[in-house]
Amino acid sequence: MSVDTATVRRIAGLARIAITDDEAARLAPELGNILDWIEQLGEVDTAGVDPMTAVIPNHLRLRDDVVTDGGVREKVLANAPQAEHGFFTVPKVIE
Repeated sequence: MSVDTATVRRIAGLARIAITDDEAARLAPELGNILDWIEQLGEVDTAGVDPMTAVIPNHLRLRDDVVTDGGVREKVLANAPQAEHGFFTVPKVIE
């Protein structure tokens, strides 16, 4: 597919990208090559190929999503700069 410099300038304008005439002339054949490649991909027979999200088997390493009762007050309060009676202690900001 052939892309002319006017089309490149129009695309750049729509994308709000400032390009010079030299850049438009350089990008026109590159965009044409990309569109040709996309047309070639459309010719590939994918009948019988299941949709996939990755080309290799991929398993996420996440912990099990299990509801717990918490009970980690001491661990949480260990990060507090100041704690008292099982609560965060903050300075008074309103008189």
